[in-house]
Amino acid sequence: MAISSSPDATGSRSIRTYIAEQRVHLLVILAFALYPIVYSLSVSLPIVGTELDVVLPRVDTMVAVLYIGLFAISFDFISGYTGYLSFGHGLFYGIGAYFVLMAATGLVPGLGPEVPFLALMLVGAVIAMGTAAVIGAVSFRLSGVYFAMLTLGFAEIGHVLIRNWEYLGTAPETGIQFGDGFSIAGIAVGTLVGDNFHEVLGPAFAMSESVARSSVSYWLLGTIVILSYFTLQRIIHSPFGRVMIAIRENEQRAKALGYNTFWYKITAFSISAFFAGIAGAMFAAYNRSAAPENTFDLFVTADALLAAIIGGFGTLAGPVYGHLFHETLDGILSTESHGLARYLQDTLPAGVLDAGLAGITLNDAILSLLAGRAELYLGIVFIAFVLFVPRGILGTLRDRIGGTAAENLPDAAVAWWHRQRHRLQQMVQD
Repeated sequence: MAISSSPDATGSRSIRTYIAEQRVHLLVILAFALYPIVYSLSVSLPIVGTELDVVLPRVDTMVAVLYIGLFAISFDFISGYTGYLSFGHGLFYGIGAYFVLMAATGLVPGLGPEVPFLALMLVGAVIAMGTAAVIGAVSFRLSGVYFAMLTLGFAEIGHVLIRNWEYLGTAPETGIQFGDGFSIAGIAVGTLVGDNFHEVLGPAFAMSESVARSSVSYWLLGTIVILSYFTLQRIIHSPFGRVMIAIRENEQRAKALGYNTFWYKITAFSISAFFAGIAGAMFAAYNRSAAPENTFDLFVTADALLAAIIGGFGTLAGPVYGHLFHETLDGILSTESHGLARYLQDTLPAGVLDAGLAGITLNDAILSLLAGRAELYLGIVFIAFVLFVPRGILGTLRDRIGGTAAENLPDAAVAWWHRQRHRLQQMVQD
């Protein structure tokens, strides 16, 4: 009997094949996992540490990239793969956030702070999923802009109700808080309650206390995002996902082939709402609070739309990179001490800052053009992406390499390297 036919050999080969197919994903996960350590070492360098602190997003910013990135992924799941824009997606994000906070503060009968966060997160996501099924049953009677506006209407109803729901307290418009914080597997989550980093990996990886507290939450919440992403990716690559894409490309033809597109759309909408609820629960756990303006508001959905357009519609992972781009630009143009404006003010000599033209000094120009101007430049970038890079970052990369990055990027990189080596050899010979 051949060795290759044994179960162990077959299993080993399957694992090797899977790792080979997912090597790009694994490298990206490794890069994200090591980021807190890389960031801490980079900003502590004696020569370029200050400059890197301006460019590199902070660890607490990367935590926001995780939960908002997952929310944007859930938005892309329904909008990018079926073509139905859900302008009210913040409703499901808000349900997930508010449910875990309400349960933790004793506002949900039968549940309290003793219930594990992961259980509360899943229940909140299921409630968001059920809400999406009800909304979808009404909204999917329409299509195009009418569907988008109807979902937006439902979200605005939720926004108004949550702002005026006196059951939450005397001032429901200010939101809800849970001061004790949440924990996953006994490890605290949040900017103020995270466990000490030195106790996790030891003093060899010394870093500031703020980075240490954010890093633990970053890894815990990152694990949830990774599991959610691979679950959604598996659905996309399943027969169900192919029907979703068929609906996007030509819904009438999908109906002609015998598919009940109405139920497929409701199911996809519900799945996306489930993961939007998980993202909202992660946001509530990390910030230990939520308010109508940062959950149910239209601008929360707009952040997901912006991330999807910059990262690439219909790419699933693209929205994460889109929001990472957003947060990086926002950090560089921040008015805080790590922003570019403050860095230039602290670095340039006073004589240079006071120099000017027509009564406008360089310091005035820095404040006018850089400090707190992230939204201005992000708007310009957004217009540029729509006009010149409509497929987004990841979508354009896929077009260049002829398929998904996970499948074709390694081969494309090897081919590029061989071309460069051949050019170098030709130059040497000439």
